[in-house]
Amino acid sequence: MNLPQRLPASRLLGAIVAGLLVMTAIAISSTVVALDALSDSRTRSVDQVEPAGRRVNDLNRSLLDQETGVRGFTLTGRDDFLSPYVDGEKAQTEAAKNVRDLVGDVNGRVDRIEALGREWRAEYAEPTIAAIRLSGPTGGPAGDIERGKVLFDQLRSEVAALRTDIGQLAQQARTELNSAANVVLWLVIAMGVLLVTAIGGVSLLLYRLLIAPLASLADHTRQVASGDFDHEIDADGPRETVQLGEDVNAMRRRIVHELATLETAKAELQRSNSELEQFAYVASHDLQEPLRKVASFCQLLQRRYGGQLDERADQYIGFAVDGAKRMQVLINDLLAFSRVGRMTREQTVIDLNDIVRQVVDSYSDRIEEIGARLEIAKLPSVRGEASLLSAVFQNLISNALKFKGEEPPVITIGVEQDGELWKFTFRDNGIGIEPEYADRIFVIFQRLHPKDAYPGTGIGLAMCRKIVEFHGGTIWLKTDVDSGTCFEFTLPVVPELVAQAEEVHV
Repeated sequence: MNLPQRLPASRLLGAIVAGLLVMTAIAISSTVVALDALSDSRTRSVDQVEPAGRRVNDLNRSLLDQETGVRGFTLTGRDDFLSPYVDGEKAQTEAAKNVRDLVGDVNGRVDRIEALGREWRAEYAEPTIAAIRLSGPTGGPAGDIERGKVLFDQLRSEVAALRTDIGQLAQQARTELNSAANVVLWLVIAMGVLLVTAIGGVSLLLYRLLIAPLASLADHTRQVASGDFDHEIDADGPRETVQLGEDVNAMRRRIVHELATLETAKAELQRSNSELEQFAYVASHDLQEPLRKVASFCQLLQRRYGGQLDERADQYIGFAVDGAKRMQVLINDLLAFSRVGRMTREQTVIDLNDIVRQVVDSYSDRIEEIGARLEIAKLPSVRGEASLLSAVFQNLISNALKFKGEEPPVITIGVEQDGELWKFTFRDNGIGIEPEYADRIFVIFQRLHPKDAYPGTGIGLAMCRKIVEFHGGTIWLKTDVDSGTCFEFTLPVVPELVAQAEEVHV
């Protein structure tokens, strides 16, 4: 099948899709009509004819009940024996109505049964009941017995004939149902054959028109991706494929151009990293040493001369001591933040229960002082660096104790498995965080409160996010909580530990 080259693929696909839509519409329309006929046949059989057969049985039972009631009253003269007669008359009326509602008056038999029933009651049952009431059960013949027998035998015959007629209706309904089911079956088979044929034809056509040219373009692109950036790409096929080849070729030329400047950028990046390493060294050694001296001497001045100078001098010395301490904390936190992901150690399997227990022990005095309560679920083991993961729980617990409300803090730590991740929930009943600050709190040096209200450097949550992401997880603030603060973060599940746990349960 030779089609003109460079024809737009959209036009080819449009023609194919249009043909498929027409065939699908015809198939679906035929199936809908057949299913509608099948539904009608099923309704006729299941919801009309079969229930009508059961109602005929009820009709026959009601007639027998009437005859039994009259016979019992004739023998005993007791009114309670007439209950089947009275109830049977009502049941006959209801059953006859149900049969009409379901299948109509089949061959006029329902009307004849009701007419014979009325005639039997008028000519035999009612006179018999009246005579027994007048003279008692021993008063002699009551009503025309032979006439009553003839009428009741006719009733039986009509009921039997009605049952036969409804049986024929049931057989006819089953035949129609089977016929409709066969039509649907053959339509489904035809649709299956048509679908297989259409898929095969479309697949072959798409392969020749689209897949083969795209495969050739992919081979050329793969050769360029392997490092041969001087390889020219020559695409063929539909217009879009040719244009894609030209775009890839243009991209290849830009890559060649960018590679020319990559070495310079690489050297600049190495120099910048070296300067950052040098800064970290200076901050951890050269800057901290004079800062320690300043802090030490300021503290000596405060202890030795505190109260000997005027009040303003004591205040200035206090400012200096506080500033030096905060600078030390800030430098230490900043160094710890910069080391995350840069100075790595071998990751091992860590029991988070031990990590959290150590963190809680370190805050035991503060927890006891403010009456805090911790509710900690059984935590899993994960792979990572113990010191970094400990810093995550330390920052979250510290914040929960720091930003407490009027009530004693209640801190809840939970966990659940979500596919290949553990999802941890850290919740407290503190002052909470407004939803609009959900992203800002994870930015370094971002604070929502003044330093004199709540001390800190504004690095803790930023470090938590960096540590969690370094371990392959994500941390976020849950904003749909009624009160307090709720953080959630994920860490990867250790597959071998899960497999071991499943083997133990088996």
